[in-house]
Amino acid sequence: MGEAIVASSAPESHIPTSTAADARWTGLFDRTPYPFTTPLPPARKSPIDGTYIKIDPRTATPFPCRRCPDYAMEGGLWKISFEDGIFRIIYSVNGWRSLGSFSVSGEQLMLFNDPNCIYDVGVYNWKLESGQLFLTEIDDVCSIHLRAENLINQPWLSCQWPDLIALLTGDWAAPAGCEEP
Repeated sequence: MGEAIVASSAPESHIPTSTAADARWTGLFDRTPYPFTTPLPPARKSPIDGTYIKIDPRTATPFPCRRCPDYAMEGGLWKISFEDGIFRIIYSVNGWRSLGSFSVSGEQLMLFNDPNCIYDVGVYNWKLESGQLFLTEIDDVCSIHLRAENLINQPWLSCQWPDLIALLTGDWAAPAGCEEP
């Protein structure tokens, strides 16, 4: 398994990715969540649909374990996608991934049907500002509260063109890590 290192905009920070992690990311789009306790929401667009990344600046090597806690905050590239009522998330360093359902009502985001915490519903406030998605926890105990800590610890950078003019002129560069395999 080869590893490509892509420099981020943060000094001394790298984004390790691998073809295995890329395959796991694209494979998530072939799957849909299972309705553990809540019916699947209708597949319709929401104001937050799109892909977002964050690069956790921690430089320590993740502690090796056979069964690491889900959503554990570790340094490196995290990618999340919201699309038609399905959220997908991956940690590219070790390929950990998950998916579930989501719904948006006004400024509130709900996450559910996550196989890592089938009985838990995460509730957040969300805000899109200057190409960044900010999440604020209202209530989420999933994975001993690690999902909430991970999702809110820093803004998520948007991989979407900010506007039609930027798309047409090419006057915008996606953040490092947005590239699709």
